[in-house]
Amino acid sequence: MAKEKHKKTNALRILDTNKIHYEIHEYEWSEEGHAGIHVAEELGLDSAQVFKTLVGKGDKTGHVVFCIPVEAELDMKQAARVSHNKSVELIAVKDLLGLTGYLRGGCSPVGMKKVFPTYFDETMTNHDQVFVSAGLRGMQMKVDPKALASVVHAEFDHLTLDH
Repeated sequence: MAKEKHKKTNALRILDTNKIHYEIHEYEWSEEGHAGIHVAEELGLDSAQVFKTLVGKGDKTGHVVFCIPVEAELDMKQAARVSHNKSVELIAVKDLLGLTGYLRGGCSPVGMKKVFPTYFDETMTNHDQVFVSAGLRGMQMKVDPKALASVVHAEFDHLTLDH
């Protein structure tokens, strides 16, 4: 479990409750930087191991959550297909806090105000440990992606545009 010197977020409390091991990594958050890429640079990580959380709204299912590599772009058609929608649109940044309880740059796939259908990019399974937001800007958690998926009942699928 994490050391108590870090602020406990909803995400961390849920991982603790589920006895999921994680490590906290803190960095200097910047409004100017592209959040996810900035995280990888600040922590000296391979960007393929760092994932950002995006929240969308499907035309049939309502809100859905996606975790994709920080340097990737969500394939909206694929996002709709895997989430059983005809279309998905990302929510406006101004709506993020009210819906999830998290700010842009600190949105975790765990511990949102409600549990939404969640999808992780299949590339997460290429790593024993991945980095996702711990629920605060400047705080990432290093965690086993399969253990993380078990907590939020996430499905792994291809979610990004191929460049």
